[in-house]
Amino acid sequence: MGLSDYLKLKWHTRAFSERDIRDYQWRELNALIRYAAQKSPYYASILPKEGLSSWDAYRALPIMDKTTLMTHFDGINTEGLKRDDIERYAVEKERNKDYLGYYQDRFVVGLSSGTSGNKGLFLTDKALTQRLPFVFLARSGLRLRDLPFRILFCLRVFSQGFADINAPGVSLHYVATMTPIDEVKREIQERRINVLMAPPSFVRLLLVHASSFKGQLKTIVCYAEVLPKEDKVRFESQFGCRVIEIYQASEGQIASACAHGTLHINEDLVVAELVDDLGHPVTQPGIPGQLIITNLVNRVQPLIRYRMNDWLVLKDGCPCGSHFRAIDHVIGRQDDVMVFTNHLGQLRPVFPDLMSRWIITFDARIREFKVIQAAIGELRVLIDTQPHAVEDRFLGQLKRDLLKHLAEYDLRAKISLELVTLTYPADNRKFKRFEVNTAKKETSDVGKRD
Repeated sequence: MGLSDYLKLKWHTRAFSERDIRDYQWRELNALIRYAAQKSPYYASILPKEGLSSWDAYRALPIMDKTTLMTHFDGINTEGLKRDDIERYAVEKERNKDYLGYYQDRFVVGLSSGTSGNKGLFLTDKALTQRLPFVFLARSGLRLRDLPFRILFCLRVFSQGFADINAPGVSLHYVATMTPIDEVKREIQERRINVLMAPPSFVRLLLVHASSFKGQLKTIVCYAEVLPKEDKVRFESQFGCRVIEIYQASEGQIASACAHGTLHINEDLVVAELVDDLGHPVTQPGIPGQLIITNLVNRVQPLIRYRMNDWLVLKDGCPCGSHFRAIDHVIGRQDDVMVFTNHLGQLRPVFPDLMSRWIITFDARIREFKVIQAAIGELRVLIDTQPHAVEDRFLGQLKRDLLKHLAEYDLRAKISLELVTLTYPADNRKFKRFEVNTAKKETSDVGKRD
């Protein structure tokens, strides 16, 4: 199946018209619906066993989230697997840092702590993950002329699903993001790594060594966190190579980069809806929408109309010519949206990508930052400029700059800034640039139309 997967996925990306995409999704979606209605006790009471009658009927299906997934875990999966057993297995693997192997010699188990602290368990069939090398080649955005790929893969934890990417021509070596940077540098040089795969925050730690890798690294692939456009430009300039993204989550492989570096939604792997804060469809480029997906390829743990916390902004096409929808940028998680008041006392949101842009573009010496909001309109901003020294007036200038940007949107704020050294969490949590802890009852009306 491997080579046929590669050819099929390539053909879909290049040749599918918008009509082809909808027809393909309709066939695959109905096959999934019928399977889930037959095999999943949870879906048996929700889904029509004969399949869907229309797209409107699909959009009328209930939306699932992580809480629903975990509450009904036993009934949602189609293999009779029990949450307690899976959770014990996953936690034991995590404690022993033993990330390889299959549960019951068949299932890959993913344990997601979630940036909001909500644990999630995700199941994938071994038969699916072992097809990953050719799927990876087709949808990673890597250029075949750079084969063989010698990949350094950096993430908090590893899993059998990532290990299954290894194949002739693809060698993937894992390092944890807690690995000392000097050791990571040594790994890149000694293993002659030509593809670095890492979260943007980890790539920033390597910037001080960027000149050592020029000419060796062909591509940097970022994932797991939002990659601001300013960071992408900085990485490309200092490392002297292509920088692309893949948008993959525990819930599915949502988007991949084309030859032009544009993220395209994998329309043949997921059905992706975007909705506004009132739940209305968002179809136009340039307008933020929250992502709801249906994973078309995972039959073990069907995720049908699953609400992600991420918000996306689409763009109007791509020079590559693909009809797979193009993503302008990923805004970030709903949990990261900051809240302020205007002069009328009305609550107004500020999305994290905007705040990131303001901070990153202020001064190139800013290596990393963290924004903490514990109350509406109040920010504590931690700035890391290591290894660069900054003058005494640096923080004052940045504070005035941020207040000016917010005032342009008629937003009031109190801001405190500190120079610190920021490090990765010691456990398996993601590094979070934004921590927004305002009470939900206060922010429940944020973003609603007046």
